[in-house]
Amino acid sequence: MIKDKIIKQILIRLDRLELTVFGDKEKSKKMVKKERNIDFKGITGGIRLMIFKGFVKNRKRTFNEIKESLNKNGYYSSRQAIQAALDQLSTPKGPLRKIKEGKKNYYAERK
Repeated sequence: MIKDKIIKQILIRLDRLELTVFGDKEKSKKMVKKERNIDFKGITGGIRLMIFKGFVKNRKRTFNEIKESLNKNGYYSSRQAIQAALDQLSTPKGPLRKIKEGKKNYYAERK
């Protein structure tokens, strides 16, 4: 587990270095932002972990599905805390988008 995390961090740093030396400066700045968000602490971090794993990719999820997945990954919190984190992450520049269909809200990864 620890070896995988170290290897992942090394690969991210290597990509960032290659982009800085050989590539586009804007892409390099984006890589730095992604590297900073690799910390998955708290409920917001748990939701980012699910985004990273592809839980909301190409499929919209309900609040209950997200809550169950958080619990399976060891993130336990109140409904209010989870809803606040979802609201923060579904802003116009956030990684999620909120889709309202009837009375239900769904969340999907922003493209």
